[in-house]
Amino acid sequence: MLEFDAISKSFAHVRVLRDVSFAVRPGRTLGLVGENGAGKSTLMNILGGNVPPDSGRMRLQGQPYAPRGPLEAARRGIAFIHQELNLFPNLSIEENLFLTAFPRVGALPIIHRRALRERAAALLEQVGLNQPPGTAVERLPAGERQLVEIAKALSLEARLIIFDEPTTSLSAPEAGRLFGLMERLRQRGLSMIYISHTLADVLRLSDDIVVLRDGEVAGAGPREAFSVERLISLMVGRHLSQLYPARKPAERSAGPGAAPPVRLEVRGVTQPGVVRDIRFALRRGEVLGLAGLMGAGRSELARILFGLDPCARGQILLDGRPIQRESPRRRIRRGLAFLTEDRRDEGLCLEASVSDNIALVSLERHARPPLGLLDFDRLRRAVSGVRAAVRLTPTAREEAPVKTLSGGNQQKVVLAKWLLAMADPGVLILDEPTRGIDVGARHDLYQLILEAADRGAGVLAISSELEELLGICDRILVMSRGEIKDELTQPLFDRERILRAALAGGPAAAPLP
Repeated sequence: MLEFDAISKSFAHVRVLRDVSFAVRPGRTLGLVGENGAGKSTLMNILGGNVPPDSGRMRLQGQPYAPRGPLEAARRGIAFIHQELNLFPNLSIEENLFLTAFPRVGALPIIHRRALRERAAALLEQVGLNQPPGTAVERLPAGERQLVEIAKALSLEARLIIFDEPTTSLSAPEAGRLFGLMERLRQRGLSMIYISHTLADVLRLSDDIVVLRDGEVAGAGPREAFSVERLISLMVGRHLSQLYPARKPAERSAGPGAAPPVRLEVRGVTQPGVVRDIRFALRRGEVLGLAGLMGAGRSELARILFGLDPCARGQILLDGRPIQRESPRRRIRRGLAFLTEDRRDEGLCLEASVSDNIALVSLERHARPPLGLLDFDRLRRAVSGVRAAVRLTPTAREEAPVKTLSGGNQQKVVLAKWLLAMADPGVLILDEPTRGIDVGARHDLYQLILEAADRGAGVLAISSELEELLGICDRILVMSRGEIKDELTQPLFDRERILRAALAGGPAAAPLP
């Protein structure tokens, strides 16, 4: 179906791809894995006609293929399902499906609404989406928006579909529904490229696998030739015998027999329709996990704690002082930091440089009185120090736009921003801190999180990946329907008990089937 033959590409004298060669066979799914920065995105941009290769060639169904733009790629039957979906939320499903090719009334420039609805309904039936075609996309959950994107690909009669981190924003049932649809598409003869950092899913879905490392093919073959351990070894060039770093010894007590001081205390926080009667205490040097399904209220609680959303009742205390009536700016000054789950839209200024993003929250601290002029030398030294501390790669130059960085390095920039803003170890709220980043970058981020806790910070970690919480947390709270249903303490973590609380509403519920 598709063949890459010795594809190479460089940006600003940095070699991104080196003689990449592999093939995608008809009616099969190829899993493409690699660390952030390994070259996957560049290779897909070449396939989609966004950038040309420096050398090498491609063949599509045996014919030379060198697209001059995304439109030509789409016309040749190639479709992309991106992590950030390309849909207009204010338009209806049917309008999104045929945005570039509305059926017309004869030769008139008038949309044939009945034909539009009938064609859209047929496509929605193919992908198993039971929604009226006139439904606004903004009313759909993430999983159904994903199905609309796939239906749009089918409307263009795509023969090769590239899935780029498609499950990042999906719940487990939604991901299962997507996987079932992918299998049906494969049985119909469509070819697929599946890109994901969730290696278990790659092994489950793929017929063949290609591993990229530093812009080169590090391994390729049928799925049966790979295991999770071998994939990790090929991706990072070394064995990660322990994905979660060992916890360094730290002084966690206030004295013999005394518990560490409380950094963040939540007393009965309630916002109708969002969260109800939330109570917990986060201590100095502790990593407290927040588990639960999507929609359980975890991210909403984080926004309330940071002051972005209102709190109808209850108290939030930071180092013993109430902050529930303070603005996010004042909470930052008090030592509260919030790493949002959406780094691209809410955590970064994508057009700004790496240095400017890191300094963004700390400008006030590096201003000289009385006029408030920035002390650029002191700010530059501080940025360089924290940049080294989070171990940004050499290719992440200080003056480079942050949009050019890999996902893992972008996440490190967000974390560096907050570490620089915290004069003393404060409280870090981390919402999905490793979403969309590779296994090597995850190891580095886990290390940074644990180092912050060892210096005395309190860390509240929200994650949809249960293994992640089990690997880095001291305690785990389980949320369901806006309430805390259970609490577990290391080393007595129980995976089944956590899932039961999240799915069935509490630890005393009936066993899962």
